[in-house]
Amino acid sequence: MIELEGVPELIDPVMVAAFEGWNDAGDAASTAVAHLDREWKGEVFAALDAEDYYDFQVNRPTVWLDGGVRKITWPTTRLSVVRVGGEKPRDLVLVRGIEPSMRWRSFCNELLGFAHELGVELVVVLGALLGDTPHTRPVPVSGVTSDADLAQRMNLEETKYEGPTGIVGILQEACTHAGVPAVSLWAAVPHYVSQPPNPKATLALLNRLEDLIDVRIPLGELPEDARAWQVGVDQLAAEDTEVAEYVQTLEEARDTAELPEASGEAIAREFERYLRRRDGGGQPGQPGGHATADGTDSTSYLRDNPSGRSKPPKPPKPETETEPGAEAEAETDDGDASSED
Repeated sequence: MIELEGVPELIDPVMVAAFEGWNDAGDAASTAVAHLDREWKGEVFAALDAEDYYDFQVNRPTVWLDGGVRKITWPTTRLSVVRVGGEKPRDLVLVRGIEPSMRWRSFCNELLGFAHELGVELVVVLGALLGDTPHTRPVPVSGVTSDADLAQRMNLEETKYEGPTGIVGILQEACTHAGVPAVSLWAAVPHYVSQPPNPKATLALLNRLEDLIDVRIPLGELPEDARAWQVGVDQLAAEDTEVAEYVQTLEEARDTAELPEASGEAIAREFERYLRRRDGGGQPGQPGGHATADGTDSTSYLRDNPSGRSKPPKPPKPETETEPGAEAEAETDDGDASSED
């Protein structure tokens, strides 16, 4: 039963969702929604019943002390609402939780029930996958939708993906069938350094979300965290000549594929973001790996065990055209953009 007592009438609401687990490489997507919730001081107004959707042997509850009183936090999905101020204020309904263990259709229907009651105009689901992308280059973020009209209107890619999917793909299709406009934004995380956190991928998702829904998102310390993360990975990679050579191969492949993308349109988008900012002033992934560019699971390669690093797979030969991706088909945008479903 949906109860919305205490929730005010919302202004042009957009639902932004992310789920820990297979769809959340490097915790990039769930951290992005957590950042929005923290920066705008979101107020939780609903939580789904954990008994309905989670296997507690997979997603364990946690016990903690509150003033000497033991309490339990159950793994679930929570909804909060934040108001974005400015000349054109609007509300965001933030959905943050864990990919459910069961009853995915009921799970999506319950979220759609909230979207309907709140008058949500657009659902944006954030995800992150492991891909053959170098950590030294801008994070590819793809925007995809199942709606051909929406793809044309918002300059998105119409998904053609076939293969294994996670709750992000299921929720997007549920929205489409319910007549609710829905978009997925997917960040590609380097598969050889998939351990969370990945602030660079989180930052890229927020930048793309900012462009998509036309709001200015306060980034706080994320840009500095992203720079520090890249320096740290640079140092780790430099300690192993094989990894360093592999990264160089990925860089060459990426640069070759992106050469035609250094367009006036891409430069204009970045300049517009700069102007907006100047004028405006103002849990770990679940067992089983993460989504990859071919829809399979994958694990990280940099120093994950006491015996040292696992050897990265032999890199593919650079190609000028990108292969169709799994839940993401990589198409680099302007330094924080490219794909999946």
